[in-house]
Amino acid sequence: MTGTFRSLNSFNYRVWAGGAIVSNIGTWMQRTAQDWLVLTQLTHHNATAVGVVMALQFGPHLLLLPFTGFAADHLDRRKLLMGTQAALGTLALGLGILTVAGWVHLWHVYVFAFLLGSVSAFDAPARQTFVADLVGETDLSNAVALNSTSFNAARMIGPAIAGVLIASVGTGWVFLINAASFVAVLCSLGFLRVGEFHLSKRAVRARGSLAEGFRYVWKRPDLKAVLLMLFLIGTFGLNFPIFISTMSVTVFHAGASQYGLLTSIMAIGTIAGALLAARRAKPRIAVLFASTAVFGFGCALAAIAPSYGFFGLALVVIGVSAQTITTTTNSTMQLSTEPAMRGRVMAIFLAIALGGTPLGAPVVGWVADTFGPRWALGVAAAAGFAAAIVGVRYLAKYRQLRVFIDAGRLRFSIDKGDAVV
Repeated sequence: MTGTFRSLNSFNYRVWAGGAIVSNIGTWMQRTAQDWLVLTQLTHHNATAVGVVMALQFGPHLLLLPFTGFAADHLDRRKLLMGTQAALGTLALGLGILTVAGWVHLWHVYVFAFLLGSVSAFDAPARQTFVADLVGETDLSNAVALNSTSFNAARMIGPAIAGVLIASVGTGWVFLINAASFVAVLCSLGFLRVGEFHLSKRAVRARGSLAEGFRYVWKRPDLKAVLLMLFLIGTFGLNFPIFISTMSVTVFHAGASQYGLLTSIMAIGTIAGALLAARRAKPRIAVLFASTAVFGFGCALAAIAPSYGFFGLALVVIGVSAQTITTTTNSTMQLSTEPAMRGRVMAIFLAIALGGTPLGAPVVGWVADTFGPRWALGVAAAAGFAAAIVGVRYLAKYRQLRVFIDAGRLRFSIDKGDAVV
């Protein structure tokens, strides 16, 4: 097998991918149900409350940064993942029982969001770097993109299923089904052939290892530019639970099924973006720059959408560009980083990608509550255009970006150099 799906040649990657898709579907079902529970059952369409839940869920990626990257670099990643996945399943079970029994209150969701975020802070960098153990350096970029394809295929399937289940049996059962889905990924971790792992040299345990990761990134203009672009998009742009839920409920007056469908429609774009990334041999910063500009344009279209259908089409554009941004930054950080530093660098990457949400989500939620969800999408559009400016500055300063007209057409060229991007 070659081309887009070449990583599936590996037995270990096939087993891991099979378990991951089941668990990812359950995760997206829970995210959809959790946002709907907060927005329509525990509050009266309060977008700020949704923002607080997001902040509590992603804030631990920043708070625990000194420990999560260390764990990914120094511990057995397979055993670490078995522990985090089991803990995530247990938390989903607890929230499901509270909801089904009718005991759930908003503060319960806040507590569970923080606990889920704390476990995920250890799970995410280990899961991202674990891919290199499964396929090695040669197919790493492809495997990262296929992971994103799986995640976003689940984003298309999970919310649609959740919407139907919420309308028919209630949100609590969605949480319980998600808890059961973790059995699949735990089984896949148990079935892996450990002897076939592509293990790289582990980092040496030493004080100041996280600071060493920051120093490593600070010396790399390409990584600094990529992380700044990601910060802008991640903090103010990737607040889709707020955008989609508030537009669906307050602007288009849709029900649970229609809300779930919108999230699934967006996943069509994210799957397309992930598959396009899988076809590329290497990530390129020029593609990253273009995708941030397209993201800003897509959010601007969504902000002025006159109808439910037009909004759905704009979400497809947003999905393609958002997935291209996240996949390109992920592959760039991994491929251009020394293996011994990869866990710490990926922890920094995830802290910025997900940890920016505690800063941006409450702000975006407040904008949606105060000025309306269309203005919240305007904030996301501005973030996309600002990230594009950062990309242009980097290309002009370090890669000799030239813009010119050839045969009446606007063209540009950059110095590729020896960098990955």
